Amino acid sequence: MGAIAADYVVVGAGAMGMAFTDALVEHADVRVALVDRRHAPGGHWLEAYPFVRLHQASAFYGVPSTLLGGGRLQERGPERGLHERATAPEICAYYGRVLAERLLPSGRVEFFPACEWLGEGRFVSRISGVEYDVGDARVVDAHYLAPAIPAETPPPFAVDDGARVVPVNDLVTLEEAPSQYVVVGAGKTATDACVWLLANGVEPDDITWVRPREPWMLNRAVVQPNPAIFLGMAADIMEVAAAAPSIDELFLGLEERGVLVRIDRSVTPTMAKTPTLAEWELERLRTIENVMRLGHVHSVERGRMVCTNGTVPLATDAVVVHAAAPGLRYPPLVPVWRPEAITLQAIRTGFPCFGAALIGFVEATMDSDEEKNRVCRPTPYSNTPLDWLEMQVIGGRSSAAFSEDPTIKAWAKDIALNPTHVPADYDDGAALAAVRDRLRTSMAPGRARMAELAGMA
Repeated sequence: MGAIAADYVVVGAGAMGMAFTDALVEHADVRVALVDRRHAPGGHWLEAYPFVRLHQASAFYGVPSTLLGGGRLQERGPERGLHERATAPEICAYYGRVLAERLLPSGRVEFFPACEWLGEGRFVSRISGVEYDVGDARVVDAHYLAPAIPAETPPPFAVDDGARVVPVNDLVTLEEAPSQYVVVGAGKTATDACVWLLANGVEPDDITWVRPREPWMLNRAVVQPNPAIFLGMAADIMEVAAAAPSIDELFLGLEERGVLVRIDRSVTPTMAKTPTLAEWELERLRTIENVMRLGHVHSVERGRMVCTNGTVPLATDAVVVHAAAPGLRYPPLVPVWRPEAITLQAIRTGFPCFGAALIGFVEATMDSDEEKNRVCRPTPYSNTPLDWLEMQVIGGRSSAAFSEDPTIKAWAKDIALNPTHVPADYDDGAALAAVRDRLRTSMAPGRARMAELAGMA
């Protein structure tokens, strides 16, 4: 067994593990063993479907020391004027550079790829079988929120012999076009699959979309690394919330403000994981009219699909696209700092990389775990509209807790991962002042009403 000299062992080299490690070693003289079961840093992006992009701007993602992308606006295409969004290969290359050019040269980080964490200070190489011992190094659990993706998750339904069911990753390797594509899922992966099929010449009538639930999504145009735009979106949320008579009316009000979008305006969504979606994607998705709302799929056979509330006939050569992995996970919120581990979780609503970096900075600069937990309060992910309200309320309280600390405030103002960061060359001070005034006026009544609607008052 090999002994590793380390102060911390970070289990998971995905987005949150990398952000934490980067912030920690920037502000503390410590040694870190970074352990991951995959062959390289980057987490689930190494297994992502080839045509995926970040659903948010690149600047909001990655590690605090190194900007992902160039912070550029897109100059052409349907998202001209919005900030760039990295592809999966770009994200994987970025994390490879951060590791090779920053973390490893520091002399304070060692990377152990293709290794399985065993607990009790031990991990084992899946390649050589060698076991390693990190002694009493503090454990950082960076895979507590690791997503479940189609490439690594079997379909949540039975597949009979003769049926053609493929994970979304395999769409790009099909050798013969079927007469029908059946996309199963209602989240970001399914929308990406449908947009990709349409972009590659598949007729809308040749796509059947199985959507057990309708999703609310964020309009990508209002979630941008421009503080006037981002805080303007926050002000819209608070102003609408303050006057909302019900949860449904709150969401409809945000749709009217252009904050939220839904694919079918005749159906009230019951899902609110709220990834971002662009207007051009929305327009394309609305061309698909063969939408099945018969509940969840139970089985797929050659020529038919059995759902909770009925059976759907399929073409005998139909390709059923598995885009129904859970994606986000919803484990219980736990204190970030506990005796057994530091458990990385989201802190600021919707920005996991910023939250992980914040935890790394706080770990490096504060002494008391009690004080650390006071300023870094975990925020849940949302699934339903009620969850979304709870996420906003808890996230607001979390943001208030860390924003009141002057040391954290000074650090966060210069971090691009922070969506309220104001770039040094920002030149629209009047617009920023106006939205800040709106937010100051609406924040307290908006949060109070959301708490009331969520039953958290």
